[in-house]
Amino acid sequence: MSNRIFKNLNLKYPIIQGGMAVRVSTAPLAGAVASAGGVGVIAATGMGIEELRREIKEAKKIAMNGIIGVNVMYAVRNFSVLVKTALQEKVDLVISGAGFSRDIFSWGKEAEIPIFTIVSSGRLAKIAEKYGASAVIAEGSEAGGHLGTDRPTAEILPEIKGAVKIPVIAAGGITTSSDIVKMMGLGADGIQMATRFVLSKECSVAESFKNHYLNAREEDIVIIKSPVGLPGRAIRNNFSEALNRGELPDITCNNCLKACSHEYCILEALENSRLGNIDRGVVFSGQNVYKIKEILPVKKIIHELSGAFAEKATI
Repeated sequence: MSNRIFKNLNLKYPIIQGGMAVRVSTAPLAGAVASAGGVGVIAATGMGIEELRREIKEAKKIAMNGIIGVNVMYAVRNFSVLVKTALQEKVDLVISGAGFSRDIFSWGKEAEIPIFTIVSSGRLAKIAEKYGASAVIAEGSEAGGHLGTDRPTAEILPEIKGAVKIPVIAAGGITTSSDIVKMMGLGADGIQMATRFVLSKECSVAESFKNHYLNAREEDIVIIKSPVGLPGRAIRNNFSEALNRGELPDITCNNCLKACSHEYCILEALENSRLGNIDRGVVFSGQNVYKIKEILPVKKIIHELSGAFAEKATI
């Protein structure tokens, strides 16, 4: 992935830190990951234009010439504005998911910035490649947040790898170096992981948010209904339990999505949990969060994961 996409850029490890909205993956986290040799990603969904510009500038300062990207959900109304803002700020890549945009590839080509698309099937991967994606992220059902498939990463990865010639990054439920070795063994050119980086010192969410991650058991990982129109993987809390009972929360719709069920505002629910009001919000998380038992600096997390690439090289 490094040689084929990020020529002359400072990518030491093919590890992409997943973009987590709303304001879970911001400049301190993205900058730290980039500085440690991975790809740091700011989640732009839920941000305004000037806020995104500030986050990108701050992340670049922290990154020490490392690689900074921006993730934007296609489902949000201001998708095009956020993507074009990221391109104007000369980020190193833009990642798009939760829907499919054809226009984004021409914007990226004009700005000479690679576009990565999150896909869950060989068919969609082929379409992304045809329109000009520089790489695709094969995200399986183990991922946190909005899900595009009920098939696991290990099942869709070989299918997608065989469908396209561009690099394929594995995503969904990856938390340990052994997970990385498995994905690379299935042909992944790199990996994306998000949940592991929430439990880093640099992730600027409330302590109660991190504690909810740390205390999660395997049976606490649930699927919830989202107004985006896709199922979401989250950690059980009072909010998710109320949703399952059909008790819609008293949260005003902010008209932030292109298409919305208006049952509740997903962006406000995500922001509530980030700020520590856990029981009035959604706590998105990957399936394997229960395997993570400590909060570490990003540099140490990357160091521990980097052993997977040496191990893969000896297999």
